[in-house]
Amino acid sequence: MTTVDTEPTVGTTPAKSLKSQLLNWARRLLVLVVVVAAGYQLATNWSEVWGTISGIAWQSAVLSQVAVVVSIVFGVLGWQTMVDDLGKPIGVLRGAQINLVGLLGKYVPGSLWAYVLQMELGRKAGLARARVFTAALVQVGVSIVVSLLLGAAALPVLMDETPEAVWLFALLPFGLVALHPRVLTWATSLVLRVLRRPPLDHRLKWSTVGKVFGYAVLGFGFQGLHLWLLANSVGAPGFGGLVLCVGAMALAMTIGLFFFIMPAGAGARELVMAAVLVASGIEPVQAGAFAVASRVMFIVADLLTAGAAAGLAHWRKPAAAPAAD
Repeated sequence: MTTVDTEPTVGTTPAKSLKSQLLNWARRLLVLVVVVAAGYQLATNWSEVWGTISGIAWQSAVLSQVAVVVSIVFGVLGWQTMVDDLGKPIGVLRGAQINLVGLLGKYVPGSLWAYVLQMELGRKAGLARARVFTAALVQVGVSIVVSLLLGAAALPVLMDETPEAVWLFALLPFGLVALHPRVLTWATSLVLRVLRRPPLDHRLKWSTVGKVFGYAVLGFGFQGLHLWLLANSVGAPGFGGLVLCVGAMALAMTIGLFFFIMPAGAGARELVMAAVLVASGIEPVQAGAFAVASRVMFIVADLLTAGAAAGLAHWRKPAAAPAAD
């Protein structure tokens, strides 16, 4: 299989240059900054949320938290699928470390830091930055299309509560066309050329796109289950609202992605979630509390999964030599 980067050759590692040492310390500093930012988000929201969580049956709260963790796992698998298609497989543990620790960068204002950190962690693990960026680019593109398809269930609510968000559905026809491997390969290569990176040297396969699509559906599905478990603990929106919650979470996550100037799309995501919960019969104040509680549970899950992945990857396998970029 042809690849988009040159994998490192195993052999004697030369003494680290001053530039290499500075880059390593810069990566460590960036990881520290994003972890502190995520912790700050958790601390500032905790007191506001505790009253809501403490009133929920512990079974619902625990299952809701587990659903968030499962959704994150499916996100990692989608990203890993793309990384493995673009070169030699790097292993689930190393891939999870790059993806999950890198995604903590979304808690720094200007969520593009997540992709910068992923590229730097990938390079340290032996992957060229172009390969990591390409995997993220394709995964995000496919996920946006999936979110719009699932979000159609919440469209009536959006038209009433947040009509300004409906414009996103204008992207759906273009997104569906872009899912064709030939079109997706061309579009990805075009972005890489604009960024002065080598284009893809092989066409993406239906099986690869299909797997990324499927993992995105499962990921959004468990995110919707997470919200439904929170809301259903007070008797609404009932079992019939599960589909609505899945659509709401899918759209909320995508709207938060476009609202990248705020940490992890703060504000925009909660607005969509609260609007759907209010339409389901939940009091506005309680709906807002559930939306904020959801954010806190996502932060907890992000920190737990990133910490676990980093610890396991460090324990099982030493870091690879940097790849040519």
